[in-house]
Amino acid sequence: MKKIVMPIGKKLFLSHFLAVLLVSGSIGTYFYLSAYESLLHSLKSRLQSSAAMISQALDARDLSPINHQEDQSLPVYRETLGLLRSIKKTNPDIAFLYLMRQEGNRVFFVVDSDETRAQALPGREYKQTIPALWEGFSRPAVDDKIFEDDWGAFMSGYAPLKNGNGAYLVGLDMRADEVQRKFQRLQISGLLSLVASVLLALLFSRWLSSHFKRPIKQLVSRCSAIAEGKIGEKMELRTGDELDHLIKAFNTMTEHLEDSRDRNRWAQSALKKGQEELERRVEERTRELQGVNDQLREEITRRQKTEEALARVARSDPLTGLMNRRAMMYWFQYQLKHYQRNRIPFAVLLCDIDHFKQVNDTYGHAVGDLVLRDMAEFLKESLRSQDLLARWGGEEFLILLPDTDEAGGAVVAEKIRSRIEKELFRDGSREFRLSLSFGVAAYQPEQSADDCIKAADAAMYRAKNSGRNRVEMANGPKPGHSPSSSREEAETSLSLNSSESSILRQAGAV
Repeated sequence: MKKIVMPIGKKLFLSHFLAVLLVSGSIGTYFYLSAYESLLHSLKSRLQSSAAMISQALDARDLSPINHQEDQSLPVYRETLGLLRSIKKTNPDIAFLYLMRQEGNRVFFVVDSDETRAQALPGREYKQTIPALWEGFSRPAVDDKIFEDDWGAFMSGYAPLKNGNGAYLVGLDMRADEVQRKFQRLQISGLLSLVASVLLALLFSRWLSSHFKRPIKQLVSRCSAIAEGKIGEKMELRTGDELDHLIKAFNTMTEHLEDSRDRNRWAQSALKKGQEELERRVEERTRELQGVNDQLREEITRRQKTEEALARVARSDPLTGLMNRRAMMYWFQYQLKHYQRNRIPFAVLLCDIDHFKQVNDTYGHAVGDLVLRDMAEFLKESLRSQDLLARWGGEEFLILLPDTDEAGGAVVAEKIRSRIEKELFRDGSREFRLSLSFGVAAYQPEQSADDCIKAADAAMYRAKNSGRNRVEMANGPKPGHSPSSSREEAETSLSLNSSESSILRQAGAV
């Protein structure tokens, strides 16, 4: 925070000046506010009572046909307009008299007594937000202050119309010119009083500041001499007040200052030596601690890498890089909770490579491992970004399809099956073809995760027992009989490439 640099004479002058000004200003403000509140209360009472009386002379049921500018020709509009203008002429305080209708959060004019071109025609929206106006639809209300709008500066009173059910009100505008003139006279009176108080404060403050400033100047001069090394000089001044004690204390201070200066010099020398020794010890200790910290950081880094590797091993299949059974069960439980909240279906596909044992027996286990890796890549490329793929065990793969029913899952499985049987697998110069058998099951209410997977597993074994290279559904019809909507959804899922489909599966694998 920036400090105010100011001579003490000016501070004394300003302190007394502001004190007198505060007292006089407070008194003037009190009388001004009292007069203001009295005028405002009188004006608000007249407006509120006038609006309440006029509202009882009008019936809101007669105004329902008046909604647009074209309704000016209606007899009820002309009669109501004539009545408002007659009431306005009987009261010279009324500037404008008008009726309004509320529609939701909007307010529209119905009838306006204005006889100039600025008259608000039926259906014109009043966009200015005035709290008392909104209150006037339910009970008599009046503005707390003067508001300005397109028609001038006014203070207005409002009251709900008879039989209006809170949708109609009558508004009464009173010109603020006379009130403003009275307020201006009050302001001029207060300003003259303030000017007189300022002049009195100036004279009184100047006299007091000069009385205190002379001895203070001498004290400042002696302090400057001490700063230049002239410690032995004393002050010879009498003021007859508390400043005499200050001068005496100042002279006593100069007597002991020389001794204090010598002691300070000795203490500073000793402190400097202590600081140098402390800095040396701190530097040595810092080097030792830095070495220990470096060793700790290296150890933490090694442990983090080990933990990350263990986490990957725990959740991923080392051969294919896919999620393992444990990671897939985690995401299955997540999808299960999502279903319980939103009832969005999901399907499980369990597939097995047909005659995989023959591949191992014919070409060797190295080729079998290559087939498993290639099959994993092919399945990943055939799925959507939100679909999940895991190696379930051996040559079995499990696919979790969110937002997919059983028929849609069967279409996805059939597309993958038909593509696999056309795919040519190679091991050097040797070529061979493979096929997949699929079991499809959609999650059913009240099922557990194991129940749903068992249903897909049972359907897969039916596919195996029915000749392999086919798709079997746990509950629904054949894939060819699936609804078109599910088939189109599956078509979309199969059209996505591998760069779009790996984000969620990689997150699960980690």
